[in-house]
Amino acid sequence: MKNILEKLKTKKVLVSDGAWGTFIQKKGLTTEESPESWNLLRPDDILEIARSYVNAGADMILTNSFGGSPPKLQPYGLSDKTYEINKAAASISKKAAGTDVFVLGSVGPTGKLLMMGEISEKEMSDGFSTQIRGLVDGGADSILIETMSDMDEARLAIRAAKSICKNEIFCTFTFTKTPADEYRTMMGTSPIEALAMMENEGVDIIGANCGNGMAGMIEIVREIRKENASIPILVHANAGLPVLVDGESQFPESPEEMAAQISELIDTGATIIGGCCGTSPQHISRIVEAVEKWSSQA
Repeated sequence: MKNILEKLKTKKVLVSDGAWGTFIQKKGLTTEESPESWNLLRPDDILEIARSYVNAGADMILTNSFGGSPPKLQPYGLSDKTYEINKAAASISKKAAGTDVFVLGSVGPTGKLLMMGEISEKEMSDGFSTQIRGLVDGGADSILIETMSDMDEARLAIRAAKSICKNEIFCTFTFTKTPADEYRTMMGTSPIEALAMMENEGVDIIGANCGNGMAGMIEIVREIRKENASIPILVHANAGLPVLVDGESQFPESPEEMAAQISELIDTGATIIGGCCGTSPQHISRIVEAVEKWSSQA
């Protein structure tokens, strides 16, 4: 099992990959299809996406399993294939990664609210367990629980992962700025509250993804660093804040614009940097160059 924490001791800043969903859509995904179903139906297309990020210079890539939990797969009639889909997702990314690149098994939110009684804790936990078991058996080096907003859901996912494997556990939340100029999840959780929960649960690497471009992420990382100066922080930023163009959301920041903010993000305290919505292999390539430039001057 490859160890990212050990790698960070020798290479102070690592680069993750970029967006997957928009990539799959460009390859022809329809609204009637689950993106995760392509792990079984169109594995070559998923392998091409994974390899594009490896070729861009990423130190780690994700798996096509963000919506791979039973509740997310159920509308497509695929909940009974949860294990199989996630194992295939990890196997595909592992094939692309080879021996030098880490694979993070992506685990996203279920889309169900515990507080509203839409799902029980046991059902949610069992679903995460099945998903994570598939990712581990498929070869994922670490588990990335990402885009969380509900601390209770995140806690269940973290505990499910810890009960199944000894792999490193990442966890990221999605924060947006409120009218009061504070960062909160849609459930009202602040970065410091999320940090405290993740520290208590023994998460190895914490962070933020989606919801913000690089500028917003710099503010979030700065807030976290005031409370914890040492825990590794992963940032997966959008390519800027979305703008509506002809009825469609587009992300305006170019690879060069994102890369121009990397030095400040690292100086603020980020240790793993990648992209989320709107980012591409070109964005990751420019981020790699910016990180290398920062490292040469550090």
